[in-house]
Amino acid sequence: MTAQQPERPNPSEPAVEDEGLVVDPTIPTDATPPIDADAVEEPTPDDAADPSAGADEPAESGDADAPAEADAVEPEPDWKDRYLRSVAELDNVRKRARRDAAAGEVRGVTRLAKELLPAMDNLDRAIQHVGESSDGDAQLIEGLRIVHRELHAALSQAGIEAFDPTGEEFDPRFHEAMTTAPAAEGVLPGTVTIVYQSGYRRGDDVIRAAKVVVAG
Repeated sequence: MTAQQPERPNPSEPAVEDEGLVVDPTIPTDATPPIDADAVEEPTPDDAADPSAGADEPAESGDADAPAEADAVEPEPDWKDRYLRSVAELDNVRKRARRDAAAGEVRGVTRLAKELLPAMDNLDRAIQHVGESSDGDAQLIEGLRIVHRELHAALSQAGIEAFDPTGEEFDPRFHEAMTTAPAAEGVLPGTVTIVYQSGYRRGDDVIRAAKVVVAG
């Protein structure tokens, strides 16, 4: 009799070990499990470019905050320059106020003089008429002359004066020609020969031009 050889295990059937575990003889025991290529995440370009991405340590802010704090500090104003500017501005305001007050005074006096001139003309006519009359009251005539002088003195204190341009060359700034008359012997044409109404002026400003007759 020939001895029976032990049966070889079928490779397709799992072998049974002592502990009752089924082991597949086709799979080597030291083999590593396969890696799924789809499950592996490749690093993105941003992650590759920034090696410090995901770091938990806070960035040092001491040097970064220093320029910002320096910019936030405002320079101290130049108090001396501000003082000088304020003094100059105040001086200009005072000068302008004085000029405005002087101009307003001149306008007021000029307006008042224009209102009084018709009364002054009537007073001049009254004195002339009473003086020509032989039966006039001497005291009345003297009283009118006193009033006349006082009014002219008041106007003179305000810088206003009457002027009589008889014999002067005609000037349209100061004279108003009412008519012309033939020039007498020795009188140049354009000369004021008769004054109908006296003129009044304040400095170079004419309040009322004199009404005159001019030699032609």
